[in-house]
Amino acid sequence: MTAIVVIAKECLPGKVKTRLHPPLSLEQAAELAAASLADTLAVAGSLPATHHILAFDGVTPPPEASAWEILPQSAGGLDERLAAIFDHLDEPTLLLGMDTPQVTHELLMPVFTDWTTETEAWIGPADDGGFWALALNNPTGALLRGIPMSRSDTGAHQLRRLNEAGLSVRLLPALTDIDTISDARIVASAAPHTRFARTFAGLRTSAQPGAAELRAVDLLSRSGARS
Repeated sequence: MTAIVVIAKECLPGKVKTRLHPPLSLEQAAELAAASLADTLAVAGSLPATHHILAFDGVTPPPEASAWEILPQSAGGLDERLAAIFDHLDEPTLLLGMDTPQVTHELLMPVFTDWTTETEAWIGPADDGGFWALALNNPTGALLRGIPMSRSDTGAHQLRRLNEAGLSVRLLPALTDIDTISDARIVASAAPHTRFARTFAGLRTSAQPGAAELRAVDLLSRSGARS
């Protein structure tokens, strides 16, 4: 069996998804982040995991995680914080970010059913060059410490580290994670059933009229209202 960990920040204005501002206000960006996290927790909570853990940076966990084990994030850079999560566990573990609300139960189920002697790790590459998921059959933080994070080659570095450790790695599908307003538009369009998409469709920004990104948000909002 496999444990699942979602790593997340508290969704406070000015603390999450700041690259969405502008055209979104900081409050709207935080609202959108909260919707993304809620969708991720709903999917993760539906999986047959041995433990459901929220690795949380903040004071008040979201209500959707009320039945989850809360693991405070450690100090340090992102590689250190991810490494500490894997050091904390001694069973097969799937780590998910909070920025891919389009993820589905079906997409992740192989991680819970297809561990074999030929599969020791899974990685889900992100379109921006990072990764949105990482699963290790025998978790150890040493496989993540020192990986340069938040770069266009982060996923490549992580995959290379797994291969150099002699692990047999399988790939999950590539997904777009949400950093920019263009990413948000892509994800909302790909997964219109999500809370994220509904929230995005209802947003009205405080940016100056005429900005291209503002027009994109408004067009999507009107499209959502007509559907």
